[in-house]
This record gives sequence, C-alpha cells and structure tokens, in this order.
Amino acid sequence: MLTLDKIYHARYVLKQVIRETDIIHAPNINPESEIFLKTENLQITGSFKVRGAYYKMSQLSDEEKERGVIACSAGNHAQGVALAAAKNGINSIICLPDGAPISKVEATKSYGAKVCLVKGVYDDAYAEALRQRDENGYTFIHPFDDENVIAGQGTIGLELLEQLPEMDAVIVPVGGGGLISGVAFAIKSLNPNIKVYGVQAAGAPSMFNSVHDHKIECLDSVSTIADGIAVKEPGENTFKYVSEYVDDIVTVTDDEISAAILALMEKQKLVTEGAGAVSVAAAMFNKVPVKNKKVVCLLSGGNIDVTILSRVIKRGLLMTGRTCSMNIELIDKPGQLMDVSRIIAEAGGNVISIHHERANEGSAVNGCYLRIMLETRNYQHIDEIKTALRENGFKIVND
Repeated sequence: MLTLDKIYHARYVLKQVIRETDIIHAPNINPESEIFLKTENLQITGSFKVRGAYYKMSQLSDEEKERGVIACSAGNHAQGVALAAAKNGINSIICLPDGAPISKVEATKSYGAKVCLVKGVYDDAYAEALRQRDENGYTFIHPFDDENVIAGQGTIGLELLEQLPEMDAVIVPVGGGGLISGVAFAIKSLNPNIKVYGVQAAGAPSMFNSVHDHKIECLDSVSTIADGIAVKEPGENTFKYVSEYVDDIVTVTDDEISAAILALMEKQKLVTEGAGAVSVAAAMFNKVPVKNKKVVCLLSGGNIDVTILSRVIKRGLLMTGRTCSMNIELIDKPGQLMDVSRIIAEAGGNVISIHHERANEGSAVNGCYLRIMLETRNYQHIDEIKTALRENGFKIVND
C-alpha cells in the first residue's frame, strides 16, 4: 500500500542521490495567472524518473539484486533504471521501442545498461521485458504501476509543499500515471485544498479516456511528439490513485505542445521534451482553470531529441503567429513582386522565403501566384499585413 510514510522514507533514501530541483517563477507563460515551474527537466538523467527507479531498487532483496533487473521505457525510465542499477551494483537490461530517440538510447547505454530495441511502441517493449523476465528470472522494474516507484515520484509533491506552500494548483504530465499518482497522493494527504490537474497528449489520451469513462481503457494506437507519455493503457494502481486524488485530466495537441516548448526556450531559457512541456501547454492555452491562481507546472523531463527540435520550433512558431505563409494572386507583369515586398516591409514583416509560379490551367493567361513565407510578431500582425495587401489591390488565396 502507498502511504505518506513510504513517500517520506523515499525522500530520505533519495536525499544523497537526486537533486532537489528548483521552482522558477514564469510570469510570461500566462499573464492572467501566477505560474511557477518545477524544473525536473534539470534532474540528474534529465527527468524525474530516477526518483522512482532508485527507490524501487533500494527496496529489493539481495536475491533480487543478484538476479539483475529488467525494465521497459520510452526513454526516461530507462535512464533512471540504468543509473540506479549502476549505483547499486546491479546488472540491468532495458527494453526500448525501436522508435525511441537516439539520444535517449545512447544515454541509457552510457549509464551501463544493456539495451534491447523492440519493434513497435512502449507496450511492445513492455511485453518483451515481461517475456525476458519470465525466461531469465530478472526482477522487473515497472515504469509507473508500482507502489515503490510511485512513492519515489511522490517526493516531488513533498518538495512542492515546502517550496511553495501557498500554491493553489499543480499541473502534472500524465503517461502511465506514476508521477501524478505520487504527487497527488502526497499533496492531497497533506493539503487537500490544492488542486491537482493531469495533462495528456491528445494523440495518447489513455488516462483521460479511462478516468472520464470510469474504467481502464486501452488505446489501439498512440501518436504524439510527446514520446515520454505515449502510453496505450494506464496501470491498475495508477488508475485507482488518479481517480481518487486527481481533480481533472485534460489533453493538449502537438501544436500546443510545440508552442509550449518554444515559450519555455525563449522566455525561461529552459529546454524540455514534449512530455515535459504538456503542463505548460495546459496553462498557456487555459485547459485548466488557472486564472488569478498560483499554479505550478511540473516540467517532467528535458531529454528532447535534437533532431526533431528544429521541427518542433517550426511548429511552435506557426502555432503562435510568429511565422506564416501566404498565397498571393498576381498579374504577371514587372513591379508586382517589388510592390508586395514594399507593403510587407512597411508593415514590419520579414520575408524569409518566396516561390513564384505561373498560373495553372483554368486561370488567367497572364496570371501567376506568389507563395511567400514571413516572420511576424503574432496573429494580429499577420492580419495587419493581409489588410495592407488587400487595400493595395492584391488578392490573397487559400487563406
């Protein structure tokens, strides 16, 4: 059974191992509320996962340690288990989905674990880990549905209550539910007036569906840039704790997650992965009631794959009106491009790419199209540029 005593014991055990991460005030995330960030993205291994993994391993018997441990993960739990095993002198095998970011795979290997890549998603890696456990007698370290793992994650709740006792709410990323189960149990046990909200990716809403339908449900598939929370089915324990202690679960889109990653980099100088940014996305886009409240967003991890970072930034820029593309219908004659450029420049826009093509069949013989990509300030600025172009006789198509 999960108890407050167990969470306090976990904190004692973890004291010399993990970093007590800071809370940072973030006034620009949502001007209508007072937002703070719990920076678990700056934790050792770049994620909160080491808390639960290390505490779980510290509670194993000598016989269990001798047999070695096996785990499955989308990436961050893998690194937590690998580091915890190394510190405890335990051999570890980690099953990861073959689509896991290369950076997470290499980091896991660097902590001394043997990595087994499994075709498919997290749940396929989970099945393979169980098969190897049964075949070879390894001790399985579950990424979320384990009382000791949950207790380790719950130490974040204790830190929050000490660092910001006057908080009104905390927003927590949710995959399988281990993090929010521990955090919600700790906070609600000590101050039931504090609201705890969970956030999932819209492309992987397993806990969201399960809680709202009052029964555990398994998704057919998951698809999101937040690979750390791409879980098809919540655990039995985590579903129970979330149902009892969490006030609500909401979802955010990949575009909203991208905008949150961009905002954290630009405004707070913090790098987070998709899963780590969903809490900020929920606050930015008012998915939970944060207005006039003191709210903590938990940044669960910072292990973003640098190869997708540029794509995420591009989506974030589009999502927030910082870039836009326009198709402008022109008459194919000298001076048209110069006029368009002048109007955009006078409105304060910056042209970053341009493509000019003659009109297709069915259009005017002397017609052509100008596809233009701009850097802009926001959506209002985009509207101002479009208005200026129309006032000067240009037609914008495919708006």
